[in-house]
Amino acid sequence: MGEGKPRQVQWWIREYDHNMNDLLLSYYGDDFTGSTDVMESMTFAGLRTVLFLEPPTAEQVSDLRDVRGVGVAGRTRSMRPEEAQAELRPVFEAFRELDAPLVHYKTCSTFDSSPEIGSVGRAIDVGWDVHQPSYVPLVLGAPILRRYCAFGNLFASSGLDSEIFRLDRHPTMSRHPTTPMDEADVRLHLGRQTDRAIGLVDLMQLHDAAARIDSLKAAGCELVLFDTVSESDLPLVGQAIWDGRTEGHFLAGSSGAEYALVAHWRSVGELDEVDVPSADPVEQVAVASGSCSPVTAGQLDWAEEKGFRLISVQSDKLVDEDAQGEIDHTVTAMVEAISQGASVIAHTGRGPDDPRIATVLRVLSEQGLSGDEARAVTAERIGSALGQILGRVVQETGLKRVATTGGDTSYYVAKEMGVSALEAVAPMAPGSPLCRVISPGSAVDGCEVVFKGGQVGRVDFFGDVVCSFPG
Repeated sequence: MGEGKPRQVQWWIREYDHNMNDLLLSYYGDDFTGSTDVMESMTFAGLRTVLFLEPPTAEQVSDLRDVRGVGVAGRTRSMRPEEAQAELRPVFEAFRELDAPLVHYKTCSTFDSSPEIGSVGRAIDVGWDVHQPSYVPLVLGAPILRRYCAFGNLFASSGLDSEIFRLDRHPTMSRHPTTPMDEADVRLHLGRQTDRAIGLVDLMQLHDAAARIDSLKAAGCELVLFDTVSESDLPLVGQAIWDGRTEGHFLAGSSGAEYALVAHWRSVGELDEVDVPSADPVEQVAVASGSCSPVTAGQLDWAEEKGFRLISVQSDKLVDEDAQGEIDHTVTAMVEAISQGASVIAHTGRGPDDPRIATVLRVLSEQGLSGDEARAVTAERIGSALGQILGRVVQETGLKRVATTGGDTSYYVAKEMGVSALEAVAPMAPGSPLCRVISPGSAVDGCEVVFKGGQVGRVDFFGDVVCSFPG
C-alpha cells in the first residue's frame, strides 16, 4: 500500500463532519435476515449503520448522526428477474444520490439463486447500468459465518455445529425448495444468470490482487470473484475492494465484503477495535418461526426440551381465507402462555419434511398457484400473518423482546409489525443480531427483535435470545 493510501482511508474513517458524505457504504440485502447481517458486521466494528425498509432520502440520512452505513432490507431473493429489476432500479438510483464510495448488492452467503428466481446476475446488470463501474468485485466467503470460497467453489456449514459441505452436497442448500444449489463453482453458477465474463482472484493471488484484477479486466472480465477461506484473507480482500473503489464502486456478494473492509481498515490503523455490547437478559420472549430449515427444527426441539411453550400453527389456513381466524387463535394461545410465565414459539414448519409444507402447496394449487409463484405467495402470506401475530403479542403483553425465523418471511414480518428502520443492539448468532425497532408512534417502537435466518445459529439459539436462560 502506498504512502498516501492510509490518509485517504483516514479522511473517511477518522475525520467526521456529520454530513451525508461521511457514508462509507450503502447496500441492498436480497432478503431481510441477510440485511441485518451487514448491519451487524458494520455496527459492531464501531461504524453505526441503519437499516431501512424503504430507500431513505438524502434528507433522512442527513438527519441521522454518525451514520457510516445505510441499508435497505429487500426480498429479491424470492423474485423473478423482471420483478427484481423493477424493485432494484429505484433503490440503486436512490443510493446514487447518497454518494457513498461503495454500493453493495448483498446476497445470501450461500448464494442461493437461479436464472428464474433470485437472479444475482440480473441484479448485477441493473447495478451496472445505474452505477457504471468498470468491474464488479464479488465476495462470498465469510469465515465468521462458516462460509468459504476456495478456488472459486463455495463451501458452507449447516448451522454453527455442523461439518463443512461443498455447496452442491450441502444437506439443505442442495435441496432448497426454490433454488437448489447443484453447482458449487460460483463462476459456473453465476454464469447461468449473466453473460458478463467472471474472473477469479484465487488464494494464491490474494497478495497481489491489484495486478490480478488488472489482468482480468484486460482479458475482458467484468466480474471479479475473490477467494476467502480464513480470517487472514480478509484484510487482503478488503484492501483490494477499498483501493479499487473508484472503478469497482458497485460490488456484490455476502457480508464477507464488509468483514473484509473492516479487517483492512483495522490493519492500516484507521479503525480501532471496539468493545462489542452484550444483550441484557429478559425473562420471556415470543417467537414467530417461519423457517422450515433442519437447523431451525433442531433449535425448536432444544427449546421445547428446555420448557419453551411451542404452538403449531395451521399453515394452510394462513394462505387461505381462514387466515384471520388462525391468527386470532395463535395470538390468544401465545398471550395465555406468556401470562403463565412461559416463553413461547409459534411455528409454521418444523423441518423440511413437515407435512404442513405439502398441505400449503396443495391449498395454493387449488387456488391456481403452483411452482415458484406458490412459493413466493407462501412467503408473503405466512410472513405477513406472523408479523401481525408478533405485533399483537407485543401490544397485548408489553414484551420488549421477540424473534422471528426465516429469510423469506422476515421482510413481511417486519413490514406487518410496522417497522420503519432498525439498528443493531448486540450479537446473538453470527448474521442475526438483536435489533432495536425505529418506528416513532408505533407500539413496537423501541422493541427488540431478532431476525434469524433458517441456517443460522447453534442448537441453543433461543436460549441465547432470552440470555438469562439456564444451560
